[in-house]
Parts: sequence; C-alpha cells; structure tokens
Amino acid sequence: MTPVRKLVALLATLALTACGAPATETANKAADANLRMTVWTSNEGQLKLLNSIADAYRAEHPKVSSITFESLPFADYNTTLTTQIAGGNAPDLAWMGDISRDLIAADALVGLTDPLKATEGWKYDDLVDSAAAEYSKDGTLYAYPFSNSPFALYVNTDLLAKAGQKIDPAKLTWDQVAAAGAAVQAKTGKAGFVVRDFDYKAWNTLATVWTGWGASAWSADGKTCTFASPEMQQAMTFLHDAAFKTKAMPGPGVTADFFAGDAAFTVAQVSRASLLTGSFKFGLHPLPAGPKGKYAVIGQAGVGVLASSKQRDQAVDFLAYLSNPENAAKLAQFFPPPRKSLLTGAQLAANNKVLNAAQLQAAVVDQLPNAVTLPNHTSPAEIAQKGKTALDALWTPDADIPAVLKSVCTAIQPILAK
Repeated sequence: MTPVRKLVALLATLALTACGAPATETANKAADANLRMTVWTSNEGQLKLLNSIADAYRAEHPKVSSITFESLPFADYNTTLTTQIAGGNAPDLAWMGDISRDLIAADALVGLTDPLKATEGWKYDDLVDSAAAEYSKDGTLYAYPFSNSPFALYVNTDLLAKAGQKIDPAKLTWDQVAAAGAAVQAKTGKAGFVVRDFDYKAWNTLATVWTGWGASAWSADGKTCTFASPEMQQAMTFLHDAAFKTKAMPGPGVTADFFAGDAAFTVAQVSRASLLTGSFKFGLHPLPAGPKGKYAVIGQAGVGVLASSKQRDQAVDFLAYLSNPENAAKLAQFFPPPRKSLLTGAQLAANNKVLNAAQLQAAVVDQLPNAVTLPNHTSPAEIAQKGKTALDALWTPDADIPAVLKSVCTAIQPILAK
C-alpha cells in the first residue's frame, strides 16, 4: 500500500470514529469552543477580513471563545494538513484544493448540504451548480467553494509598447501571444509569456494552455490517461517551441515574475490581481483562443469541516456564517464567489480595489458558466510527482515529445485505474 493509500485509510478510520462519537463529544454545546481553521494565505488584507468576520460571529455567539486562522505555507499545505489529521491534531475547519477528493473519499469531511439549507437566509439555491460540483459527492456538498477564480491573461502594456507590439484582445490567440512574447524577449530582454506557478514543476497549471487544443490529462471519468493524445502532443509542441525555439516563454531555470515587471504576459488567476502595485500599465483579458477556439479554466478552493472535530456543530455554524450572502460579498474582493447573485461585474467591482466592472465581467462572470477546473484526482500528490518525473524529459531542446507523453501515461495510469 502506497503512503497516500495508507493516509486515505487512516483518514477513513478517523472519520468513522468521529462520526460514531456521542453528540455531547462532537457538538460540545455546553462548553466554550475554540475553533481553528487552516488556510494557506498570509496576505494581511485577507487575514484581516477573515478575522473581522470571526469577531462579528463571536459577538453573536459568546460560547465561541476564539476563532484562529492558522496560516500554513502553500507548498507544504496538503502534507501539513494530512499530518495534523493523522496525528490527532486536525483543525476544525480547513481550506482545501486538490486534496478535497481524497478527504471526501475517506469520509473525512462533514456533509454541509442539509445544515446550509436549514440556515435562515443562507439561500442554498444561489450556489452555482458547476462551482459546487468539485466538492460534492452523491448530491451532498462537503466543502463550500469560496474561491472560483478563472485564469486570465495579464498583459504588461508598457513592455509591449517598448517592443513595438500590439494585441487585439477581441481576437487574441496563443499564436499571437507567442509572437508578441518572442518579440518582447528579443527587443527588451524581458520574458514573453509565463504560466504562473508552473516553473517546470506544477504541470497541472499547463491545463490553462492545453485546454485550448482540446487536450486533457485524463478521461472524464478519471480512469484513463490521455496525455499521449494528438491534441496534447500539439499543445506540448507549442510550449516546447516557445521555450526552446522562439524564446517566447522562459526556459527551465529562468525565473520571471510578471507582477514585478519581468514579463509581457502571464497566465494567472484573477484573484492574483492583488499583486499588482501600479508600477506599470496592465490589461486583463480572458485566456487566448487555441486551435479549438475559446475556453475557460478555473482554479477552485473550498472550505470544509473536518469530521474528526470535537466541535463540529460550532464549526459548521461558523462556516454557514462565513459563507452567508453578506460575508460572501465581502470575501468577493479577494475570492470570486460561487453565488449567482454576486456574479456580475458591478457586484464584484464594488469591493475590488484593482479591477473594474468591465474587466471582472469579461474575465470572471462571462467565463464561469463553461469553465473547466484544473486536473484533480484522488491521490493528487502521487500523480503530480510521477507525472513530473516523466515530464522532466520534455524540457530539453531535443525531446521526443510523443515518447515523453506516452511515458507520462505509463507512470500515472496505474494510479488512475485504482
């Protein structure tokens, strides 16, 4: 049994133990509650907002003595969270990304559908179905999808002007981005386009590009690897050419931070707009069209209640408060919400200090209905590592692209088939 499978089995045991505990132990209504929620943000503005919501909740619920937001480094978040759970030190609530499927499969999360529907004024029907799907199983929601941030193309218009380049946002394609990016690199020495957080390691972020070619990492049911498909070969050839032939994209070992002014373009979530400092003029547009036309990709994050919490009732109640319509509107300044009533450019712009209504309408609201999520599967860490090891061979000038992509399937197919 792999370490990941052992962990899933352990999570299931912990969850069953928690589910079978007496109500007095899990709800603990008579005693003061001290809730702890793990997050991966260290952003002062985001933490200030979370704490202000927690303070307002505690003012209405004096039996909740404290609510602590524990910031864990993003790179180690999944490992740290699962270690806490396995060690009997699980938080009451937790942010979650690609670990969500393992937690749901292990019955390690509390079902939220019934309590949220029962909360006065919560308006469960306001949830966007596509946003809730990633965190649902058999009709039950296990994590509130608090952030549904489409990936967009950020443009440093100052750098484009220095290189004598112009783009037409209405007709933008990946070929045009690559051509303009190569020109910027040749004329200014700055990078062309960057897929943020990829860094030749986090290959799942490349779905923001390959989806434009109609490619996917695996089949819709998650059981069959499709890395060796003709569509994926074409998409990876485009990226390989950009890195090694035209220099439109920084090659391995080269770091370029768009938000520091080091690149002409970056693919990043709309929520990253908070990193803009005003040091250069910028544009924000939906992802460029690929050979298969226009498309949209979102990155999601949810927040759920751990089944092992001894304060589940209070934790669920606080989650309902944190995600009610009023607080969802406040959180929307950082995290695109899953509520239909808040998904207009004007609504999102009301609390956004960087982007205007037109930008938010085009890059968020208009993209969400048909967006796909980044690749997610059970055993995400194992798949990510084995996929990266196989893909490392792609990032050399003379790589045999079809052979490398076939090797990726050889590496991850046994995990997908479980």
